[in-house]
Amino acid sequence: MAWKKYIPVFALIACIIVFQLAVTAMSREFYLTQLTMAAYYSLVILGLTVLMGYAGQISMGHAAFFAIGGYTSAVITTRNLMNVKGAVLADLARDLGLTIVEKNAYGNDIEHLSPWVALAAAVVLTAIIAFLIGIPILKLKGHYLAMATLGFGIIVYRIVLGSRLFGEADGISDIPPFRIIGSLAVSGDPALRVQNFYIASFLVVVGVVLLMNLIDSRVGRALRSIHGSEEAANAMGIDTARYKLFIFVLSAVFACVAGVFLTHFNGGIGPSEADVMKSVSYVAIVAVGGMANLWGALIMGVILNYLSLRGYFGSYDEFVFGSILIVIMLFVPEGLLKMENARALARALARLRNSLGAGRKQ
Repeated sequence: MAWKKYIPVFALIACIIVFQLAVTAMSREFYLTQLTMAAYYSLVILGLTVLMGYAGQISMGHAAFFAIGGYTSAVITTRNLMNVKGAVLADLARDLGLTIVEKNAYGNDIEHLSPWVALAAAVVLTAIIAFLIGIPILKLKGHYLAMATLGFGIIVYRIVLGSRLFGEADGISDIPPFRIIGSLAVSGDPALRVQNFYIASFLVVVGVVLLMNLIDSRVGRALRSIHGSEEAANAMGIDTARYKLFIFVLSAVFACVAGVFLTHFNGGIGPSEADVMKSVSYVAIVAVGGMANLWGALIMGVILNYLSLRGYFGSYDEFVFGSILIVIMLFVPEGLLKMENARALARALARLRNSLGAGRKQ
């Protein structure tokens, strides 16, 4: 029966509700702040999992798409239109009801474009950029593709770091809340922790359901064929270039949406979100969860991002994620959250420990 495939989704929803009720009952709602951020980062992980695990395309530049989404929304929603009179586009936006008037952090009235406009602009811009760079670079394979996407990520990082429009090293702050409807808004206000936790969780659930159906569709079967053998897929009549480009753009849009909402949740964004090490951490998390394991990637995305945001890795985030990537690639390249792989890793570590012990005895 078709509905049975959604049983894990129902379980996920139940876990979300139970966890929220538990932390609220224990007066530990501050845990929800980092979990909300981890949920948004997990959207990037989900999109990257489909790109890498099912299509077999390696990307070391997805932090750039996250930053493009966040910075686009930040620039659009922090532009004060209050004193912009007579401008055709500004007046048109007002006439269409696309602007919002509210007070800033200093109590002054400001008028800015609706975050919904910013979200639409960010998604369109990201899709166009991903499409344009995807056409040439997706002709590459393996480490050549990884290097090309890495180069793209470095370019975006240097642009946001050195541009006044994007605040240079300080980034952009005082970003208004993302008002969804009525009083429902994405905001870092501590009084709205529960509300924001459910908004982020809703986006994750929607993302999971969309990707589950994509994987089970004709597109998913084509992607698995491409991953298995691109030459064989071409021989079968599959338009490999079109499918690879489609999934590359889709995964970029997932990262963009995550960037937009997390930027409004934090009330700011800095160049560190476009740093190459961010992309490395995303790839490491996908590798741990399993290259073609949507649920494994989601679980590890939430856990590892939460631990990082809570400061458990201290100033060694890059060291931790780099080490994770090396260990996974050496011992369990298909991911840790497959039971047979977990056992294989345990056996490998036991052999390593025994060999080190034997060496000391000699």
